[in-house]
Amino acid sequence: MTNTQRVVVITGVSTGIGWGAAKVLTQAGYRVFGSVRNEGDARRISAELGANFTPLIFDVTDEKAVKASVAAVRASLSGQKLFGLVNNAGISIVGPLLYLPLDEFRKQLDVNLTGVVIATQAFAPLLGVEEGLAGKPGRIINISSVGGRTATPFLTPYNVSKFGLEGLTEGLRRELVPFGIDVISIAPGAVATAIWDKGAKTDSTPYAKTAYAASLESLKGLAVEQGKKGLKPELIGRKIEHALTTPRPKVRYVVTPEPILNMMLNTLPKRTVDRLVAGRLGLKPKR
Repeated sequence: MTNTQRVVVITGVSTGIGWGAAKVLTQAGYRVFGSVRNEGDARRISAELGANFTPLIFDVTDEKAVKASVAAVRASLSGQKLFGLVNNAGISIVGPLLYLPLDEFRKQLDVNLTGVVIATQAFAPLLGVEEGLAGKPGRIINISSVGGRTATPFLTPYNVSKFGLEGLTEGLRRELVPFGIDVISIAPGAVATAIWDKGAKTDSTPYAKTAYAASLESLKGLAVEQGKKGLKPELIGRKIEHALTTPRPKVRYVVTPEPILNMMLNTLPKRTVDRLVAGRLGLKPKR
């Protein structure tokens, strides 16, 4: 690392937004440490992104593995502060909340919320909590979602995690004021990532005998539709770079291919939105 090279840690870079952010930042000259969960992805992404990328192999829910990765990042900094931490790793579990196995619900929160806390606690010293490091305090970027303000049936576990992440971001930002570390939320709408394909391939047979069977199939069709018109991950990557570097960042950035729809869902009366969303998925009162 050169004395002026900015170092950023991004969790979950194997695909999607994390990959797009790592691509944008490495091409701009940043040194990026990106987490993946296996050696195969580590080799693939290293080949794709080149010398400015270094893989870190851990699952964000594995506290021991995350903490062990800090040493490699610290060594690269040569006494400087870490420029940024991008908490991106996440999953989306689909299913009606009434019948969803509780282990699946716990997994959703463990990855999308507890994993953020684990990574933040591990890397916060390098961002400026630890005394004696040179340079300006770094920033934390939490990748939320437009689903962090508006919920969709059957994506409720995911929405719960993202609503929670919005609160985590706000509270953490205020707690880190003494250290000068800013915490910013980026809330994408539909992005052309594997998460939509996974949603379309979700096995809904466990719910085939429930009142939700037809509506779950409708959601699969919606996932395909959203994925086709989703934003490129690199666009979110450029917004992440902006949030890391602009002198006066917003506390939350919304990036969506449907800004008017997003505005409507957040400004219309909730009962109206209830009817619109339920109607789109065929959820009707029993007569």
